[in-house]
Amino acid sequence: MRWEVKSWKELSIEEMEHVFTLRSEVFVVEQDCVYQDIDGKDRQAKHVLGKEGKELVAYSRIFEPGGYFKEASFGRAVVKKKKRGKGLGNELVKETLKIMRSVWPKTKVKISAQAHLSAFYNKHGFKSNGEKYLEDGIPHIKMFCKL
Repeated sequence: MRWEVKSWKELSIEEMEHVFTLRSEVFVVEQDCVYQDIDGKDRQAKHVLGKEGKELVAYSRIFEPGGYFKEASFGRAVVKKKKRGKGLGNELVKETLKIMRSVWPKTKVKISAQAHLSAFYNKHGFKSNGEKYLEDGIPHIKMFCKL
């Protein structure tokens, strides 16, 4: 697995296509959720790309404090379906947090996690805060951790 972090301007057209394809495969098709994935926030984000050869198999996008929430944040964390069950999701979150820690040490991180993944994020130091809420028809919960 090769990890890369790139700004919007550093992404090639091919990489952008792979990002949007992977996010669409999982968040729109697999989760049967019609929502506006291209939300105008990608230009402000740093993009964490997990590649095997040229294939994008894991991805997240990170935001500086104030870029999405008041706190630093990441989202759109996704692993290609055929690569799940091998610890790649854990690796993705660890890599994402490592990158964030190197840029914004000791910063608070807020995520809007799908509620069924709260135990997964607990393993990475996140704690739930507040009640569950619907986001695009899927139960979510606010979660926080300190870098």
